[in-house]
Amino acid sequence: MLDNRLNKIAELVSGEGIAVDVGTDHAYLAAELVRSGKCSRVIASDVKEGPLDSARNTVEKYGVQDRVELVLSDGLQNVDLNGVTDIVIAGMGGETIAEIIGSSAADKPENIRFILQPMTKIEILRKKLYEYQYEITEEYAVDDKDKIYVIIVAERGESWKQLTESDALYGFFDDSDDLVKEFRKREAERLARISNSLASAGDRIGAQHYDALSYKMKNGTDIVSIADVYSFLDSVYPFALQEKWDNSGLLVENYDMECSRILLTLDITNMAVNEAFEKGAELIISHHPVIFDPRKKITRDDPVFRLIERGIAAICMHTNLDIANGGTNGVILGKLTERLGIEGTPETFEELGGGNNLGWIIELKEAIDAKKLAEVCKVIFGCEVVRFTKKPGMIKRIAFCSGSGGSDLGTAVEKGCDAYITGDVKHDVWIDANNSRIALLDCGHFHTENLVLWELRRVLEEKFPQLDVEIAETSADPCEYV
Repeated sequence: MLDNRLNKIAELVSGEGIAVDVGTDHAYLAAELVRSGKCSRVIASDVKEGPLDSARNTVEKYGVQDRVELVLSDGLQNVDLNGVTDIVIAGMGGETIAEIIGSSAADKPENIRFILQPMTKIEILRKKLYEYQYEITEEYAVDDKDKIYVIIVAERGESWKQLTESDALYGFFDDSDDLVKEFRKREAERLARISNSLASAGDRIGAQHYDALSYKMKNGTDIVSIADVYSFLDSVYPFALQEKWDNSGLLVENYDMECSRILLTLDITNMAVNEAFEKGAELIISHHPVIFDPRKKITRDDPVFRLIERGIAAICMHTNLDIANGGTNGVILGKLTERLGIEGTPETFEELGGGNNLGWIIELKEAIDAKKLAEVCKVIFGCEVVRFTKKPGMIKRIAFCSGSGGSDLGTAVEKGCDAYITGDVKHDVWIDANNSRIALLDCGHFHTENLVLWELRRVLEEKFPQLDVEIAETSADPCEYV
């Protein structure tokens, strides 16, 4: 009565209590669990009457209607979970399965086992399970008519853990299983096709990311020395370029000075350290230095304390990342060019000596007004708010500098710019901008710098595809707006 997929699911049901088959369709699984003697009682639910009618015909055909209860329910909403030990959700998309589990997360007994067979978006389901504090205890690949299905067993976990994107794609199989190897081979090919499509569309960052994911799907992650990571970063964004007042570099070491997972963040906050710990990252790379001003003591609430306590290293790249070609301001240059179109060669904005500069000046192909430029910046930087001054006439010559560059407004005026884009602008600078008849745009310190993390991930994944490089979910604007 059952195909290979449902046979494996039936095998995984514990039989220790009542089993629930969510989205039962024809109730073949429910009927077989009772007929085989594995379960004394099964609840079979579906969200529509039609499938329940088909299920009713099946249980009557096999004479198990007294032991299979049919329930009309959206997910688990109308299912009584008293005495239930196993919940099967099979044949749905991974996102749908995750929604069913998450919508009733507080109502389920602690000892319930989930047996899940997603048809799509398996990585989303895996990630969500861990967010709901379930742990994947078993995972299998099953072949049926040349299609490979994934079956997951999940139980309540004892500790918080988060999956990286690579973890969620790779799964928790027995690596020696030949069918698993074939499944991962197919998944690696799928990810490679996505990479090629993104490359064809001109998305260099996305293409490199999926290429690295494809590599890890085939080969898994591997360990790299932090010294090698630091040396490579130094070759791309030389630490010697940093300003004299800055404190970029390897600021916190870990025990082994090795890593297989890296978390990228703008700031090393306590939330970022927690995320790195829960994702198993041995190294955090940030833009802002976690140690900047001299410390006379380190308290338990200091991120430095938490880094050391949890054995996580920290490399910070501040002004050297802003100054270097392809760094923070280089990323902004690329996005403004792509969005607006420029003519000629970009000019340096602030000369730092030694051939180094901070920020750029561009000439637009077509003039734009201040409000339209602010709207474009809002999209580029992902801002919730862009503050700007109006300027009589149109804008063609634009200067920009990431982070807190309000003090350099005078340079933009001296160099004949129509507009200046930066962040963290003080009140007196706004007054000066109005007096100087220049459009000033404040896109926020966070937003004008956080976008460099995607380029940093691309650079690292190109050099070290074996590393699991994750952009921190906690790297977010520290402000809220009303």
